[in-house]
Formats: sequence, structure tokens, C-alpha cells
Amino acid sequence: MTISAIIRFAQEADIAEMTALLRELFSIEADFRFDELKQRRGLACLLDSSTGKIWVAEEKGCVVGLCTLQVLISTAEGGPVGLVEDVVVAKDWRGRGLGRRLLEAAETWARTHGLTRLQLLADGGNRPALDFYHRLDWQETRLIGLRKSW
Repeated sequence: MTISAIIRFAQEADIAEMTALLRELFSIEADFRFDELKQRRGLACLLDSSTGKIWVAEEKGCVVGLCTLQVLISTAEGGPVGLVEDVVVAKDWRGRGLGRRLLEAAETWARTHGLTRLQLLADGGNRPALDFYHRLDWQETRLIGLRKSW
């Protein structure tokens, strides 16, 4: 099924729908627990940040997908790179090219703004997501993600 969704930058009015998408994403990610207040706050921070970007896929007035990117400085690259933290398309809208279009928008923006690399973390048990990223030429690295929370 072909859809006419538009890919655009997110706005504050999209926070409720984006939060619902993060609920869906975190339900399949073993390392994260959904907390509506935290996710709403994080989205608002990204919208207000000069180094964060959020794209949404909008179909018939509804936000059905999102992709977030944060600009970091890499000593390995000698300049700015991007961390893609969230990529999610609502379950009923998957398989229609929206995830690809969201990532293409992020990559185009990154290239035109001088970023030399994008990276992301994916849940090791989420085979559909890993297969999706591989189809889009994302390469696995030998790095292991570690974190420390408090």
C-alpha cells in the first residue's frame, strides 16, 4: 500500500503522539522502561535544543513515526557526528517505507550540516529492527554499548 505521509520536523504540538510512539518502542526494548513524564520531557528538550532534531512521519494529520538525532563531537572523526537515538513507526504503519524515509531525512540533514557519521544502538534481540538497518546499509561495529545510570 502506497501512502502519502509527509516527513517533517516535529513541533511541540506533536509531543503527545510522539510520546505514544516511544511507549510502543520501549515496549520492545529490553533496556528501557517507559515513563511518560521522562519521555515528554526528553522530547521537549530535543525540540528546544540547538543540537537535537526530531523528524516525524505524518499521515492524514496523525504522527505515525519519528526519528531523533543528536549532534555530538567525535575525536575519532575530528568533528560533528550524529547519534540516532529513536526510530519508531507505529505498528499498523510498518513495512510501508516510513522508517526508511525518516532515516533518509536524518541522513540528508546530517550530510548538509557537515556531520561525517551517524550511529545508533539497536536492541540485540530485535531481529526485525536489525534486519531493517542492515537493508539500509547500516554496519555493525565491534563496540559494545555500556551505560551507567543513577
